[in-house]
Amino acid sequence: MSTEEKSTVARGDIFATTRWTVVLAAGGPGSPSADVALEDLCRTYWYPLYAYVRHQGHSPEDAEDLTQEFFTRFLGKNYLAGLDSNRGRFRAFLLACLKHFLANEWDRSRRLKRGGGAPLLSLDYQGADTRYQIDPPDKLSPDTLYDRAWATTLLEQVITRLQEETEAEGTAAQFEQLKHYLMVGTNNIPYAQAAQALALSEGSVRVAVHRLRRRYRELLKQEIVQTLADPAQAEEEMRSLMAAFANG
Repeated sequence: MSTEEKSTVARGDIFATTRWTVVLAAGGPGSPSADVALEDLCRTYWYPLYAYVRHQGHSPEDAEDLTQEFFTRFLGKNYLAGLDSNRGRFRAFLLACLKHFLANEWDRSRRLKRGGGAPLLSLDYQGADTRYQIDPPDKLSPDTLYDRAWATTLLEQVITRLQEETEAEGTAAQFEQLKHYLMVGTNNIPYAQAAQALALSEGSVRVAVHRLRRRYRELLKQEIVQTLADPAQAEEEMRSLMAAFANG
């Protein structure tokens, strides 16, 4: 994304050009801006794919190999030339591509030896299986679990952006005290403890939490928009992703 596009998104204009529309407008890899946008999206949302492969019964090592090989092929070939039905949402398109890869394109005899080769996309698998193991066990479908992992990754991105903003503003200590109020089901957490820790009145803490929640929602919408071809679908996509947490 260009500096101008980042600036527009920062102002809250959700109708700015998104990373996914940059990729689609270029018609696939080959354009420098499209390559950067696509790699950025893949680097952000690789874990839900890894978790999906694990839910298919693959070992951690095989899941790493499969995920890495998928991205090598995904970024090295024009996958955008096919699987047209899910282009509107990068989340759905990426999963469709992965399913196609797992069903038709993975040849185990051609697997790279672990540690060999030069992957096109560097991914940090060090904590991936630990994260996978601590996810609550359930009997939901791999597709639903994929949506849940995607939503979790999305929320983590938003928290990271909020943390970076507060650090730049010099209010990181306040954010550390108040970030817990962003979690689902925290409406009944008393404000007194945070007020005491921050040497503020409870009223001031309530105002600060309200502003934090408002900014949280703004950033959440901005992150969601980056994965859509039509920014007007942001609210619908947000509801769909949050519904993944309600299933089970």
